[in-house]
Amino acid sequence: MRPRFSSLLLCAALLLGGCAGVTVGSISPSEYLAQRRGDVLITGKLSTSAEEVLRVIGSDADQCTANGQACRQALADSTGLSDEQRLSALSEVWLQVALAAGKASGAAAGPAAPETIEAYLETARHAYAYLFFTARKPRDRAFEDRQTQVRDYYNYAVQQAITGLFSRYRQSGRMGDDALVRVPQVGAWRIDTDLSALELRPDDPVPQALIPAASLTFSGLRNTYRRDGFGAELVVETNQPAPSPRPLDNKAEDDTPPYSEMPFPGLTALLRFEGTDLRQVLATHTARIVVFDPYRTSTTRLAEQDIPLAANFTSGYGLWLARSDFARQALRSLFGSADGLTRPRIYLMQPYDPNRRTVIMLHGLASSPEAWINVANEVLGDETLRRSYQIWQVYYPTNAPLAINNFAIRQAITETLAHFDPTGKAEASRNITLIGHSMGGVLSRLLVSSSGDKLWDSILSSYPMQGAQQQRVEQRLAPYLRFEPLPQVSDAIFIASPHRGTPFANNRIARWVANLITLPVAMLGQLNDISRELMRIAPGKQDIGPLRIPNSIDNLSDRDAFVQMSSGLPMNPRVRFHSIIGNDTPGVALALASDGIVPYESAHLEGAASELVIPSAHSVQENPLAILEIRRILREQLQPTR
Repeated sequence: MRPRFSSLLLCAALLLGGCAGVTVGSISPSEYLAQRRGDVLITGKLSTSAEEVLRVIGSDADQCTANGQACRQALADSTGLSDEQRLSALSEVWLQVALAAGKASGAAAGPAAPETIEAYLETARHAYAYLFFTARKPRDRAFEDRQTQVRDYYNYAVQQAITGLFSRYRQSGRMGDDALVRVPQVGAWRIDTDLSALELRPDDPVPQALIPAASLTFSGLRNTYRRDGFGAELVVETNQPAPSPRPLDNKAEDDTPPYSEMPFPGLTALLRFEGTDLRQVLATHTARIVVFDPYRTSTTRLAEQDIPLAANFTSGYGLWLARSDFARQALRSLFGSADGLTRPRIYLMQPYDPNRRTVIMLHGLASSPEAWINVANEVLGDETLRRSYQIWQVYYPTNAPLAINNFAIRQAITETLAHFDPTGKAEASRNITLIGHSMGGVLSRLLVSSSGDKLWDSILSSYPMQGAQQQRVEQRLAPYLRFEPLPQVSDAIFIASPHRGTPFANNRIARWVANLITLPVAMLGQLNDISRELMRIAPGKQDIGPLRIPNSIDNLSDRDAFVQMSSGLPMNPRVRFHSIIGNDTPGVALALASDGIVPYESAHLEGAASELVIPSAHSVQENPLAILEIRRILREQLQPTR
């Protein structure tokens, strides 16, 4: 047989037998991942797993989009699918419906429309059934991509359903101010709420909005710290008032407390569906919103299993800083603007927890809590520290003299502790750690120091007084010149702190800025009458020592009388302290080094438990090496044998 004829016969045989049904190709790593992980949340198209299930029942993605109700009914009724296949596909198909409905326009459409919320509830219900009411438990599918996808469908659907419900009923005026959500009905669904895990108090601020944490991005924060798990990560916007000026005169009547809890607390929310087996869960139209404080609760019990809760520990903090306007207000306060801060405020970075140790942070000159942007976030990003500590930030007027701020901050801390822990027996009131940067470090040292009679005696040595006159002046000055260590403080970290002042405060630019600083009227009125009386005692005296009413830059000078005297005050021997110091003068002997503003010799303290000098300018606290050192110190403090 000739070769050409043989080839023709072979081709004919192939044609008669049909073309090859399977061909082979190859895909790139990115295509591989897209095929394994791509789904309706990532690409807007159904996942490969969902498409496979649709093909099993004789459908496909296009047909399911064209006739959604029939497609979903076919999925629910098919006997050729396993429960896992059916429920995971239904969850994703319902999510596709919800996403499309949420993008629709019109008065009755959008994310808060009943049809959209119902679709998200169906998404969450089928994902919930897949995860907890099929034959295999979540731990049995721990390494399967499909379970991760379905968990994400649940978390996203819960997030969208709850925020949609909140928005809808808040706007309609059908929401009570005494709870997070009061939603009796949406479509065929009955919704109730369980807020018992939040440990709410009567004075807690009223929620104004619910914001999905995943929708927020921040510049200025190095990291976003979160915990993978089950549930929607949310941020609550409350009606907590913004910082407002408070008179410094301790005689003035002012009922405004010096403390406030985080105005944007983070929450984790779940939807539990009524029923104890698969049939009941798929038949119910009753769901319960369960809300947790992620700082207090890390796991919950579902279907007789311990489930880790998702959490976001950064978004509320970032949103607070972004909306606070601290930078402008700090400058307004420095230059004595009428709407500047005149009295310290204490911000709790999370709801008060009596069982966590307290870290109190004090910023420096012309600054605000923004000085701790990454410090607070990185400390609470450490799981061990987050479980053991809570952070309070002191925001104080940096134009005020050290003596006045020392008194006012002591008062604010004492009031705050008394409010949250009247008996003083909680862990939060014991073994407190102070962390102060720059002038905040000087104030932190004063908070753990004893003045004895040293400061008052310096007044008497310059201004001879006796009898009623001495008693009158002493009574007015006692809060500022006589003080003892705060007994609740056991540890302190001083960062770039000019304990003995700095010559930088004497240079021409610093003096020019100092001349622009205006002290608030309340602050001046508080001491001017005493100053006038002392001038009557010694009319020819130009320098009234520590009683001269300086501003903050005056106080930071190494020539300042108050700084010179207070730097030698003894600290509480029980307080274990550490120093973190910047060196921006390479090649210079350490004793002569400086961070550009504070000399090493002023920041150095004998007797420190540790001292770390790092290459850095004055904003040492933001240096990653400094943050690691703070973490190390806080971890060390937790050791029982310390």
